[in-house]
Amino acid sequence: MPKKSAKKRLQITWVRSTIGCTQPQRGTIRALGLRRRGQTVEHEDTSVIRGMIAKVSHLVAVEGVNE
Repeated sequence: MPKKSAKKRLQITWVRSTIGCTQPQRGTIRALGLRRRGQTVEHEDTSVIRGMIAKVSHLVAVEGVNE
């Protein structure tokens, strides 16, 4: 039976304010689960999450998490 590989996870921290950003960028921050600046959330490393991060890369910091 094949062994399951550990899923990669990303740690996303909101580091810059959304003042002056477009409404879709603010919505992306909310969709990532971020509610206040300085907050950190973890998500699985999927193409959907990577796309969201790309849209707000100037507002967040991303680190890989080993499980």
